[in-house]
Amino acid sequence: MKRTEHALEVIIFNSRWLLAPFYLGLVISIALLLVKFGQDFFHMLPTIFTMSESEVILAILTLVDMSLVANLLIIIIFSGYENFVSKIDTAGHEDRPDWMGKVDFSGLKVKLIASIVAISAIELLKAFVNVSNIGVASDVATWTVADKQLAWKVGIHFVLIVSGVLFAVMDRVAEGTKTHHTDKKHG
Repeated sequence: MKRTEHALEVIIFNSRWLLAPFYLGLVISIALLLVKFGQDFFHMLPTIFTMSESEVILAILTLVDMSLVANLLIIIIFSGYENFVSKIDTAGHEDRPDWMGKVDFSGLKVKLIASIVAISAIELLKAFVNVSNIGVASDVATWTVADKQLAWKVGIHFVLIVSGVLFAVMDRVAEGTKTHHTDKKHG
């Protein structure tokens, strides 16, 4: 019976390698995002002198947005792989990010929501720059489609911020609980 239990545990432990293709897919996604980034960048170049200021800002915010998504993917790939599959042996490489190997699942959640809030903020800023005239109607029923879309974006952004704060508070409380239980054991 012990041999069967050990075999089952080995299979379960090695099942973590099933996650590796997901991370490889995310690496390929960064390459695809780079292609889209290049396409948008080179599309903007020939028209830079004929674009309005708001069009330039929107184009640059789009590039910033893609950069933030790529950064988010790197954090997810490195942290997820190291937390759930295997340690990445970089043998003390000078370019190894300081946070690599130090971001646990809890830290990954907080970084993830912070990145999503930043991406949402960029999208909201793009919407504000792109809005031609904000409705001044006091009655919601007379709002235009653009007004409603902007209101939804603001609402979603607010919900993301509140979610991020709640994630951080929950992690802080959980960390305090761990410290409290550890102190009781040693005290």
